[in-house]
Amino acid sequence: MSENVGRWLRDEIENAILSYEFAPGERLDETVLANRFGVSRTPVREALMQLDAIGLIEIRPRRGAVVIDPGPHRIYEMFEVMAELEGLAGSLAARRLDKVSREAITATHSRCEQSAAAGDSDAYYYDNEEFHKAIYAASRSDFLQEQCAQLHRRLRPYRRLQLRVRNRLSTSFSEHCAIVDAIFAGDGDEARRLLRTHVGIQGERFSDLVASMAAR
Repeated sequence: MSENVGRWLRDEIENAILSYEFAPGERLDETVLANRFGVSRTPVREALMQLDAIGLIEIRPRRGAVVIDPGPHRIYEMFEVMAELEGLAGSLAARRLDKVSREAITATHSRCEQSAAAGDSDAYYYDNEEFHKAIYAASRSDFLQEQCAQLHRRLRPYRRLQLRVRNRLSTSFSEHCAIVDAIFAGDGDEARRLLRTHVGIQGERFSDLVASMAAR
């Protein structure tokens, strides 16, 4: 099975969990999921392992995969920490930027522009993921890069979903433009501030995210 199909399957199960089609505490049966999505049990098992790794489900002895609901407060706390980590990565990237990192940020930023212009929120999410990874790499801190990547994976379902909130796609790309300008100008303080604001989710944005989860 191709990587794209495997990602599609994981995203579909993820969407069903976020929309409460699969309720907290519900057991996810591999055979039922395989029949529903027209695949074998092997890719279903792989998708469930990925969802277990980010805390959306928990694979328990003798029960199998069970849906977990982290709750709004936990999600908010994760975004709060992510904003600080990304701010630090942006600050270090501005100070340590080299030619390779600059080219990687430019290339991923360009792909984000294309998917944003197409209005494709899912494509934009994955291009956006590569953009943020390029900033982590530009920090030239292996430990920070590992921590950012790990928490980014944990927040993937919610970061992907919030891009479907009205006008968030265009706003996100505009924020990217300012972030790139700050990093390329070597302004670490501004890069930190912009990334903290870009990633941090509070007030109306957090309410919009929670509402979009309930409405799906």
